Amino acid sequence: MNTSAYNENYQRIVNKNEIPSCNILGVNIAAIDMKWLLNFLNENISKLSGDYICVSNVHTTVTAYEDEEYCKVQNGGILAIPDGGPLSSVGQKRGCKNMKRTTGPSLMGEIFKISVSKGYRHYFYGSTDETLEKLYLVLKETYPGIQIAGMYSPPFRPMTDDEDKAIVERINETEPDFVWVGLGAPKQEKWMAAHQGRVSGLMVGVGAGFDYHAGNIDRAPEWMQKSNLEWVYRLLQDPRRLFGRYWHTNTKFIWNAMVRGK
Repeated sequence: MNTSAYNENYQRIVNKNEIPSCNILGVNIAAIDMKWLLNFLNENISKLSGDYICVSNVHTTVTAYEDEEYCKVQNGGILAIPDGGPLSSVGQKRGCKNMKRTTGPSLMGEIFKISVSKGYRHYFYGSTDETLEKLYLVLKETYPGIQIAGMYSPPFRPMTDDEDKAIVERINETEPDFVWVGLGAPKQEKWMAAHQGRVSGLMVGVGAGFDYHAGNIDRAPEWMQKSNLEWVYRLLQDPRRLFGRYWHTNTKFIWNAMVRGK
């Protein structure tokens, strides 16, 4: 299966041009805040089936700047929301005063809170069976009555076309409103782009969001989140994996987006 495909023929109902955005390193980051996003989703969720949202940060934005095809994927969904604090900071300096950090885990939490009253159904695609089991129990306890339509942990190897077709049918049979995708970047964005128009429900790539809500990872204190320092907290939790990535992407972001103004 070609997970890097970008569906240029997808026809959406919602007018994407009405969504405020700020171009940062070639990626059209939505110039929004959480209140705007929640209102938008509540008003349009039935029209967004088959589309996707990228949860964008410094890492994904720099990756898109260096990879033209991935940039198309980032720009190919209905929204690329500013998960990374530096993105919203750059946007505000460029005149988008209402642009605020809108993280994937926070979006999940806000949607979960209103899911029972709205009747939203959720499908979770990604992570491991162990994490999905923990996530299921936490959500059922924290949000009584929440509708979990299904969960699936895909194999780490590439899936065959037949396997992919089967999981798409499996997801669609459950009629979800939200399909939360936790494969990590850039894999999750490429998966969503390859399935644009094929999967029922709005796909949202939330990276480590599954781990946060399952209790596997602690989020940074609120003061660090508000100060754009959550990346430091994550680095301290997993320095071996994240140090090289942060060094590469953060320095390039500072030079290209903040200094050169791209």
